[in-house]
Formats: sequence, C-alpha cells, structure tokens
Amino acid sequence: MADKKKKIIPKKSPQKPGYQVWIIVALISLIIGVAYLNNNNTTVKIKKWSTFEEMCMDGDVETITLYTRAKRVLITLTEEAKNGKYKNDIENRSLFVSENGPHFRYDIPSAVVFNDNLQKLNGELEEKGKEKVYVETDNSEDLLTDIFRWGFFIAILFGFWFLMRRMTGQSGPGGQIFNIGKSRAALFDAENKVKITFGNVAGLDEAKEEVKEIVDFLKNPGKFTKLGGKIPKGALLIGPPGTGKTLLAKAVAGEAGVPFFSLSGSDFVEMFVGVGAARVRDLFKQAKEKAPCIIFIDEVDAIGRSRGRGQMPGSNDERENTLNSLLVEMDGFATDSGVIILAATNRPDVLDSALLRPGRFDRQISIDKPDITGREAIFNVHLKPLKLSSDVDPKNLAAQTPGFAGAEIANVCNEAALIAARKDKTAVDMKDFQDAVDRVIGGLEKKSKIISPEEKKIVAYHEAGHAVAGWFLEHADPLVKVSIVPRGVAALGYAQYLPKEQFLYQTEQLLDEMCMTLGGRAAEEIIFKKISTGALSDLERVTKLAYSIVTVYGMNKEIGNVSFYDSKQSDYNFNKPYSEATSELIDKEVKNIIETAYKRTTDLLRSKESELEIIARELLEKEIIFQSDLERLIGKRPFEHQTNYQTYTNGKESTGEDESKEESGSSESTDTLEIGKEQ
Repeated sequence: MADKKKKIIPKKSPQKPGYQVWIIVALISLIIGVAYLNNNNTTVKIKKWSTFEEMCMDGDVETITLYTRAKRVLITLTEEAKNGKYKNDIENRSLFVSENGPHFRYDIPSAVVFNDNLQKLNGELEEKGKEKVYVETDNSEDLLTDIFRWGFFIAILFGFWFLMRRMTGQSGPGGQIFNIGKSRAALFDAENKVKITFGNVAGLDEAKEEVKEIVDFLKNPGKFTKLGGKIPKGALLIGPPGTGKTLLAKAVAGEAGVPFFSLSGSDFVEMFVGVGAARVRDLFKQAKEKAPCIIFIDEVDAIGRSRGRGQMPGSNDERENTLNSLLVEMDGFATDSGVIILAATNRPDVLDSALLRPGRFDRQISIDKPDITGREAIFNVHLKPLKLSSDVDPKNLAAQTPGFAGAEIANVCNEAALIAARKDKTAVDMKDFQDAVDRVIGGLEKKSKIISPEEKKIVAYHEAGHAVAGWFLEHADPLVKVSIVPRGVAALGYAQYLPKEQFLYQTEQLLDEMCMTLGGRAAEEIIFKKISTGALSDLERVTKLAYSIVTVYGMNKEIGNVSFYDSKQSDYNFNKPYSEATSELIDKEVKNIIETAYKRTTDLLRSKESELEIIARELLEKEIIFQSDLERLIGKRPFEHQTNYQTYTNGKESTGEDESKEESGSSESTDTLEIGKEQ
C-alpha cells in the first residue's frame, strides 16, 4: 500500500491586533474635527452686547434662538440685512455657511443675565416705538457639545483599556482587561515538552534522587500508596545562585509525563489589590483540572517573605494576601491531592515559617556548590559540545576551580571556546581554559595600562610579600600563580591560590590566613619604610576575619565561648546584643589579634628578606611567576601537603611549570593602589 500523505492544513496568518482600534480613533477624530470646523465657521461671532443691541435697534434680526445649556445665542438676519451691510461678513466665512442661517452667534455668560439684558432692550425698543425682539428658547445642546462630551468619555474608556493592556501584557492569559486575575503560568505537556532531562544535570546526585522520586510517584503511584504512603505536597529547592535549581526543575519537566506549570514568584505581583491572590486561585484551579501535575514557582521569596516584616502599621500588604492564598491552596481545608509544588529560592532565611512546614513543602532540598567530584561531572556535561584538544582533563579543571557553581563552570567553558576562536585555533586546549579561569576570577588582563616604574615596584614587592608569607606558613593555602599584570577595573596585582575544600577551620588556620593576607602591607613597610593604599582589600578582609574570630566563632579567650551571630535576624536590627563595655572589649581584642598577626608577618618577612628580594625581582622581570618558579628560586615549601588535584588523582604528584599552571585555584588576592579589591 502506498503511504498516505498527510494533509497539510495551512496555518492562518495571525492578524495584527489593534489596527481596527486606530481606524475607529481616526473616524472619531475626523467627525469631531468636521463638527468643530462647521460649527465655528458657519456663523460670525459677536463679541460685544452693543453689536447685538445695534442689530436689534436697526431691525436687522429675523429670529433669535437661545440655547440655555450651551450658553449660546444664534441669530438669523432678515433678507435686507443679509444682502446689505452684513453681506461681506457672511461671504468671508467658510464654504460651510448656510444662506438660511443662522448667520451670527453670541456667547452669553448665563441665560438669566441674557434675559435681563433683553428685557431692558425691549423696554428701550418700546419707548422708541419699535417692535420688540422675541427669543425662542431651546434647552438642548448643540451638536459640538454632544460630540465633545461623548468623545471625551470614549477617550477615557479607550485610555483605560490601553493602560490595562500595557500593564497586564498584550497576549496570553491575563492579557486582556477582564483576564487580569488569570494565571500567567506556562504549561508544558505532551505537545509542548521540555527537552532537558536528568542527563543534562550533573553534580546534583542527591537532589536528583529526591526529585526523581517525585516523578516516579506521579508515573507509578501504586508503588508507594500500596504501603500507605501519600504523595508529597511539595519540594523546596534551596541553594546559592547558579547552582542549578531552575535547571533541575526543567529536568523534572522534561522527565515527568504529567503537565508542568512553570512561572516566577514575581508573576503574582501586581499593583492592583487582590490580583495576586486571584492568580494563585486560578493557577491551582487549572492545575486541579489537569491533575496529577506539577507546579514550579521560581524565586518564591518574591511572594513568600515572612508576614509582618517591614510592614507599616495599618497598611494593606498585597504580598501578604497573595501568600495567604498560596498557603490555603497548598494545604487548606478543601485541598485536593494530585498537585505537587516545586519552588526554588536562594534566600530561605526570609521565607515565612508557615510556608516551610511539612504538609506544604514536605521536602527541603539543599543544592550547594559542587565539590571536586561534582565539578568534574559538570565539566563533562559542558565540554561535550566543544572541540577539545587532547590535553584537556576534566579532573584538572575541577581541581583548579574550587568554589565554582554550575553557572560559573558553564561560563568558563564558553569563555575558553571564545578565547580559542579569537586565536584562530582548531580546538580548545588547556591554556585556553587557564586563561578563561583567570578571566572569570580576576577579570580581563590589561597589559596596555600605563603604570609608573615606582608603582610597578611597589606592586611587585607587595605581591612578593603575599607569596613569601604564604610559602612559609604551614596552614596557608599553597600559592599557584603571582602576576603584576593589571586585571579587572582597578586591580594592579593578582595572586592565585589553591585552597583546600574544607568546612571546619581551626584557630591556627585562620591566623595563618590572616598573616598571609597582611604580607603585602608588611613587605611594603620593610622595603620602602612606607605604606601605600594598595592593601585596602587586604585590610578589609583581615578586619572581617578578626571580628568573626571574636564575635562569631567564640575563639577569643577574653570574650569566651560566646557568639553574637543571629542567623534569623530581622531586616531592621538596630540593637547590639551586648553592652558598651563588651563592645569596647571586642574592639580591643580585634586590634590585638591584628597587631599580633602583623608583627608575626613582619618578623617572618624580615627573616626571609633575601627570598622576598628574589621573588620581587623575578616579578619585575617576568611579570608572571608560577609555583615551579618559587620552588626554583627559594626552594620547596617546608610542609608536605598534597593539593586537591593530587589527592583526587590518588597521590599523583605535580612537577614542572606546566603542571603548576594547570593547578590554578580560585582563591586569589588582587591589590590596587587606590581601590583594593578582594575576589
């Protein structure tokens, strides 16, 4: 049998909305304009009462019509007067003039005043033996007044309709004035399916297991309900920006065989009272009709902030009404099953406690920045579409990007491809990835920036101070690369370290890190007997760290095991949780810690002044030196610690300049002379 040809139905070209409206507006404007011209050009306007009185005295008036509501008098002349002394006045008017009249008009302040004046005029005419003037009264309005009144009303309606259309969007649900309370959620179903699946999500194994179970529950509910389990109401994805919360939700949409509603928390926000709550109700109404289904609300903190926080007394908070409606729909008295809520936020601390309780969001899935294993998996995903050189190693890239989120890793891969294309390469090699990491961390290299020899020397000794101090401190992060090539907006120096991926820090580690940070300022004082503004970012970092040691981590003997950190502090916390005496003691202890660390750093650099000179001269000559250069110039570190890459690759040691280049990390110190910047 021959294959049946599918009948192709041509799609109708969409009409351009709005052109009928403009035609109507043009016609109304034309009618008003013609009426205005006709009404004002077919009669001669009398400006003074004396002119009207003279017409009446001379007997030139045939009829007079008084429009009381329009406050206007229309005058028709006799045949003799029309063809006589007023002939030129009439012929000079527009072509719209009528021979039968009216020929003149007189605008009056009010009908009462006109009647009083007319009564006096008739008295004078009677005394002179002339015929009185009779006036016909008309309580209606003239055509122009009617048109202007209704035209103004129509214009107000049209303006209101146009304003509502612009504010609520010109297409889709909620695009028209009567659909403002409709939900703006985008629906993904079998016909409009998302192409992203769980295979596109890497480094989030635990989170994927949680949401996979929800998808399995929707596909095969009997597997769980036969043991008495209930379908979960919702899952909240919590994590820093760029870690893949929205990507994971897209993967759920791609994997689930059920309708998927996607929208942002800001889609509920509107300037009109009650619109947000109406949109929540409409969203759940649509979802219940298509149950079982999933609703995904991105950036849920836009409507889920704690109620009463920052609210003025007596005010009506539209956001709270929206949140109340969401709470009722998620787990209210008349809640129906079959609708699962997925939400994402990077600010869980501001969410209302009623929103977080079990029964609404049964699961809170934490999505943190990936570790070295997760970063390798993410690199494998983003490296697939790139043409790579044989020397590109995902494990190496994962080791040199500690602290990077998934979005930052994607940016590194894209930057590496752009750098390789800029250099007309046929494949992206490891050097391109190193340059991309440097650019993401420290900013764009600016070799064309003009720096005086004196400033360059100060920067060289400053960075050499960081390098030497960190090299001979046991708990400091191992240095990988030092550069005095300007980067970013105002960074004149750039030092890159390979930090350990750890969650707990001891006092000695924090103090060594503080000493390493103060190495630049100490080197300047030792060599030049002066200090510069280049240590601004270093001092800022040291000050914050010292205050954290005293007031947050309870590592100071004088203050004791006390922490003044409040993880649930409100937006407006003006009161310190300690007395003035304690505040003075805190300042004193912080100053002692910083002074002790600075003295320790200065003593260390004085004992290693020859090494400091060697590193600074090498920097002035080469501008960039690596870990292998430090080992060649001042010897190996006196401490045996494997780097993350060595540990991850089962103790493989890195030797030579090339491997040192590859082990660049993301902890860096960038220094300036005017503006200090710590990445």
